[in-house]
Amino acid sequence: MKSFDWIVLILTLAGIVLYGLYKSRTSKNLEGYFLSNRNMNWGLVLLSIMGTQASAITFLSAPGQAFTDGMRFVQYYFGLPIAMIVISVSFVPIFNKLKVFTAYEYLEQRFDLKTRTFTAAMFLLSRGFSTGISVYAPSIILSSLFGWDIFWTNIFMGGLLIIYTVSGGARAVAYTQQLQMIIIFAAMFIAGYYIVHNMPDTISFTDALSVSGASGKLNVITTGVNENGFEWKDRFNIISGLIGGFFLALSYFGTDQSQVGRYLTAKDNTESKIGLLMNGLVKIPMQFLILLLGALLFTYYQFNSGPIFFNNAVSEKVYQTSYGDSLKQLEREFAVINRNQASISAAYLDAKESSEANTGSLKDSLVKLNAGANAIREQYKAVLKKADPSVDTNDTNYIFLRFVVDTLPAGLVGLLIAVIFLASWGSIAAALNSLASCTMIDFYCRFRYKNAHVDDTKLDEEKKYRLSKWFTFLWGLFCIVIAEFSTNMGSLIQAVNEYGSLFYGVILGIFLVAFYMKKIKGSAVFYSALIGEVIVVTLYILDKTGVIGFSFLWLNVVGAMAVVLISYLVQAAVKKI
Repeated sequence: MKSFDWIVLILTLAGIVLYGLYKSRTSKNLEGYFLSNRNMNWGLVLLSIMGTQASAITFLSAPGQAFTDGMRFVQYYFGLPIAMIVISVSFVPIFNKLKVFTAYEYLEQRFDLKTRTFTAAMFLLSRGFSTGISVYAPSIILSSLFGWDIFWTNIFMGGLLIIYTVSGGARAVAYTQQLQMIIIFAAMFIAGYYIVHNMPDTISFTDALSVSGASGKLNVITTGVNENGFEWKDRFNIISGLIGGFFLALSYFGTDQSQVGRYLTAKDNTESKIGLLMNGLVKIPMQFLILLLGALLFTYYQFNSGPIFFNNAVSEKVYQTSYGDSLKQLEREFAVINRNQASISAAYLDAKESSEANTGSLKDSLVKLNAGANAIREQYKAVLKKADPSVDTNDTNYIFLRFVVDTLPAGLVGLLIAVIFLASWGSIAAALNSLASCTMIDFYCRFRYKNAHVDDTKLDEEKKYRLSKWFTFLWGLFCIVIAEFSTNMGSLIQAVNEYGSLFYGVILGIFLVAFYMKKIKGSAVFYSALIGEVIVVTLYILDKTGVIGFSFLWLNVVGAMAVVLISYLVQAAVKKI
């Protein structure tokens, strides 16, 4: 990066940290630290929910996902608006009525202590590891692109946000997320403008969409059905999105403390509900536009010479080995295809403009060229793997950032790099706050005071306030440690959601029983949750080993339904004994 980029980067990051510290003034008690005294309006709740969900992984990996696989990933979010309605009707009123700090407090009142503790422990396990991946995601990419040492990059990424998260708790998180989201959306809009602006003068925005569509990148709706029927292993289609996505969103927003803690900061039920419902309205268009950047970027590289492999640090390393000549030969072959892509794409647009009959054959030619380019890319990755079996040859996460570094003018590169930090901080800060609140309320207060967070003296409140900061700090260190050991995870946006699906379905099942099956007791749901988790993990292992084909989104459905059905059967059996 140039000097001006470093100035923009440092000023942006410093401004966010200082703003977070400025907004960190709050009551020195648990309600102030974890829930900002429950005084947020729906706008702040909305931005906080979005900022928590939209991590750096969203802005780094999603464009690359669309570049390689098209825009069908957006179907993953189709169940979200329905989930927001269910949560607003069933979850929010109960949580606010009981004035809980965490979602898991309710489970002890409804069931028993062991169910509450087990569910809270599953949350800590899933969110702790996922947050570590969220620290690692931008670190590994920045480290690779700029040659930064990954060890220190992880520490830097995690360390700065710990400063204001520890200092200000939920209030600092909410207000910094508001500013972060404004900067992020502005920067992404600028990036989209430059993708189209840097194409040939004759190529308009609609032309770019036409080429993307002809290349199969605008596949927003897919059924998942082929000649053999429904493909259960197909990760993203409208059926898995509506059903599996609904269950995942219901669990994430309704039972994951990192999200529940966001809308518990609201002034009242109405503010919480509006924030959630607005999230349901804006999330799909937001994700659509982020994915659209990847589809447009694909067209950009049809008309402009692009890299055969987007993680340049890996290529540079292999160039120094005996495999360097093989890489260069493949790059020459790829360049020939790239030039043909440009000429065929231009011919396709001309034919379409003049309504010529040969658009179909030109489209077929374009598809074949893209398939040829992908085949050479796979050969290239195979050579990289031969040269160094330890390298990560999945470059999906590097595609968008490579365009930023190679193409954007000075200053904007620094701003887009800052966006990576900011998006990462927004989600990680909220996660750390939720991890600390769960640790404090569901474990320390519950077992130390025997009565959660009530009936304590002011001295106890100040002590717990200070201890809460230490829990936040320790969870920050834990996530940095996880980041240091994370590697070779492929598409990170998929990896995080796949990992979460191992736990979300079972957690959701526990809450569904709590809300809608009043006759089920604590022991029945507890043992059913244990069995349900075993079933989910078994299916996941069978899928990974190739024994069955099973998309991770369905794990959320299986986990939730297993807990519901087994709880019913166990409770019925107990009655008969």
